[in-house]
Amino acid sequence: MSSFILLFVCLLIGMLLRRVPAFPAATPLALNQFVIYISLPALALLYIPEIELHRELLLPVAVAWICFGVSALLFGSLGRVYGWSRKLTGCLILMSGLSNTSFVGFPIIEALYGESGLKIAILVDQPGSFVALSTVGIAVAAAFSKGEASAKGIVKKIFTFPPLLSFFVALAMSLLGLHFPDALKDVFQRLGSTVTPLALVSVGMQLRVERHSKHWRFLFLGLAYQLVLAPAIIYGLYAGLFNARAEIVQVCVMEAAMSPMIAPSIVAATYGLKPRLANMMVGFGLPLSFITLVFWYWVVSGF
Repeated sequence: MSSFILLFVCLLIGMLLRRVPAFPAATPLALNQFVIYISLPALALLYIPEIELHRELLLPVAVAWICFGVSALLFGSLGRVYGWSRKLTGCLILMSGLSNTSFVGFPIIEALYGESGLKIAILVDQPGSFVALSTVGIAVAAAFSKGEASAKGIVKKIFTFPPLLSFFVALAMSLLGLHFPDALKDVFQRLGSTVTPLALVSVGMQLRVERHSKHWRFLFLGLAYQLVLAPAIIYGLYAGLFNARAEIVQVCVMEAAMSPMIAPSIVAATYGLKPRLANMMVGFGLPLSFITLVFWYWVVSGF
């Protein structure tokens, strides 16, 4: 319960700090940069070396990649048909394609399915959502930010993205069977735990409810895919086509149904991809997801 309270408290704090003159307009940018350069790399170094690599992890890992791929196809096609701006299309692909599989997902999955479910959720998040954001997510952000981007420029942005560099280090350690000492793990855990409060305070400082905003219909489209269509796709594939065991189906569908991932909103803001829409998706997606998650829990409980 404390995890959910933290989410809303941090959003509220951000909205209140926006009215405090002592906090400059550039505060969200500074918070975002700390998350990208410090907090996210710390999470990779904390979790990835501890993951045991085996075949069964492929289905949980694939969740984020499938959801992001379908998001790119769907919103990329809609953008071309309706003549959306590249920044709008990029924002919808980025924000709708990745779920909050860790800071919202972990406490929910642990509460519903225990430690065994949490282990599956970590696979959905770290080699799944986390790496997808660090690679194809950055590629989309770079390609849609300022018109056509060169392949060389996109590759450079991907391989200079701090979380991805730390992931490569952590993955090498996992393959070699190396582990950090407990003291360093504690440091990484403390640094990684700053992602949620800092990112949500940043979102709150930029979140504005504008009744006549042109973003409302795009917010609806993005959240409809994120909270309804994406988990339906995962359920159809994993329960039907792949015939996965019940626990994997349940955890993967629930993780796919989580609210939009917080980190992509930071990436969207960094690359100028409709940051207001990105923040609206995080701010409104959180409470709405608690309603849709009840529905998906009912669906997968019968599997």
